[in-house]
Amino acid sequence: MNSKHFHSDPTHLITGALNSLSRLNPSVAVDEKYKIVFVKETQHPQVSVISGGGSGHEPAFASFVGHGMLSGAIAGSIFASPSTQQIQKCLLQCVDTTKGIMVIIMNYTGDVMHFGMAVEKARARGIKVDMLVVGDDVGVGRARAGKLGRRGIAGTVLVQKITCAAAMLGSSLNEVSKVASLVSDNLVSVGASLAHVHVPGRSLITDFNESDSVEVGMGIHNEEGFKRIETDLVGLVKEMLAQLLDLSDTDRGFVDIKSSDSVILLVNNLGGVSALEFGCIVEEVCSQLNSGYSLQLVRILAGTYMSSLNGLGFSISILKIVETGLESGESMVQLLDTSTQATGWLNAFQPGPMSTTVESRLASPAENIEETLPPSRLSLDSNQAVKLLKSGLSRLISAEAEITKYDTMVGDGDCGLCLKNGAEAVLAELEGKEWTDAVQLVGRIAQVVETNMDGTSGAIYAIFFNALAYGLSSQDTSSPTIVTAEMWAKALEHALQSLSKYTPAKPGDRTLIDSLSPFVATITETKDFSQATEAAKKGCESTKGMEASFGRSVYIGGDDWKKCPDPGAYGMVEFLLGMSASF
Repeated sequence: MNSKHFHSDPTHLITGALNSLSRLNPSVAVDEKYKIVFVKETQHPQVSVISGGGSGHEPAFASFVGHGMLSGAIAGSIFASPSTQQIQKCLLQCVDTTKGIMVIIMNYTGDVMHFGMAVEKARARGIKVDMLVVGDDVGVGRARAGKLGRRGIAGTVLVQKITCAAAMLGSSLNEVSKVASLVSDNLVSVGASLAHVHVPGRSLITDFNESDSVEVGMGIHNEEGFKRIETDLVGLVKEMLAQLLDLSDTDRGFVDIKSSDSVILLVNNLGGVSALEFGCIVEEVCSQLNSGYSLQLVRILAGTYMSSLNGLGFSISILKIVETGLESGESMVQLLDTSTQATGWLNAFQPGPMSTTVESRLASPAENIEETLPPSRLSLDSNQAVKLLKSGLSRLISAEAEITKYDTMVGDGDCGLCLKNGAEAVLAELEGKEWTDAVQLVGRIAQVVETNMDGTSGAIYAIFFNALAYGLSSQDTSSPTIVTAEMWAKALEHALQSLSKYTPAKPGDRTLIDSLSPFVATITETKDFSQATEAAKKGCESTKGMEASFGRSVYIGGDDWKKCPDPGAYGMVEFLLGMSASF
């Protein structure tokens, strides 16, 4: 739970956020006193659709105000319903009432009472108003929900978008109301979260996530869910989809969705899941729906539609597509696809078949990027070479946790994993193959590193191994020759010189060069691998307390750099020590 905020005055937060909308969308206006966002002028007479609720669920609902979507939205305090007076102000003075008003809200007691009171007052003044209370959450079943019914969560935005499109067509209030109810009746949603959220300006609450459990069915205001489980993403999505689609669970089986049915899928970010992780969540949901339920995904919506401030969770909503019954004939999908100028709406996409292949023009043999280097006459003992490399790579892989710890202290924490990924890929390439050509072996290692090792470390090692291959090939002889220590030393010296063309790092700059340079210098002088490894180890030790001149360490404060070696230099030494142990 993140309890730090740039601004902790909740009142100012809300008015500031609402006022920003009129800057982003010149077609909407803001009544700051009553916290109402509304469309300035309608393009043609239509049923006005309004919504609202507590703040903290952005972009819902204020950012959904605009031509093609909501006519107005009323914001309450964070996680609290707006007042009857606020709502009445919107109904009577902010939206067009000539064709009537459709009110769509979520099923929370405060919202139902305040909106309901305002609706009744508007009706008493002769305004035609219908109200729909959406309860799409299956996280809390029938038995526990009792007379209150299901809570409203992110699926509500599908009801609003489709209903607003029907209103924009010029449909009557009766037709608009029926469409809204039809969508709501065929909609199920469930959420999950790793932690509670902290409301700005309020005291901290005790978090439930001490054991890395996930709250399944957690509400959008920190309300308790169905249960807490410890599982991975695959297991979590499986649990959530079962709650949505398993009709054998009579407590939660609300909508009969069969494998042949066409559906609209909404995967909603509660506000605190990174785009990278959220993309993986979306893929897992789609994959399980296709493999486990064979549903026909007609449209997929993914993104932040209804947040819980910066909630570390997501929700899944599934809408069964049924006939709308509109005289104009538009389907639910057509209504969903109708364009809108609302700034917060993310368009739906028609899913296509998943492709794992990349189409490209055929490369000529000279362009083949995976082509093995031409054979040389420089040979080596394959068994011995593979043994040495495996020993070094295995030690490097084992050191990943320590390298990551050091890089977390002084960098961005990715060095250990980058080195591990590269080492594992090289190990896999060595397995079960004969490598008698020294140039081809080093060249192939360079290609594997290029493909599998990210970050600066990957680039440095790829350049070094490519240059090492060239350094060897330049010593090729007219007759078959076993590579000597002198040849290796000369090639290593060439590789280090080539590397200096692409990085100005020198010994003393706190980089892997602090290990690599003394290794190359010593092996060039002594032709002894053990002595060279010891020199690299001393170079690595010298980086403790050395101020960085390159990499992200330059920008990081604190004094952890005084306590640990450079992660890249340390990783190189671990690799060399592993090789040295097998000589």
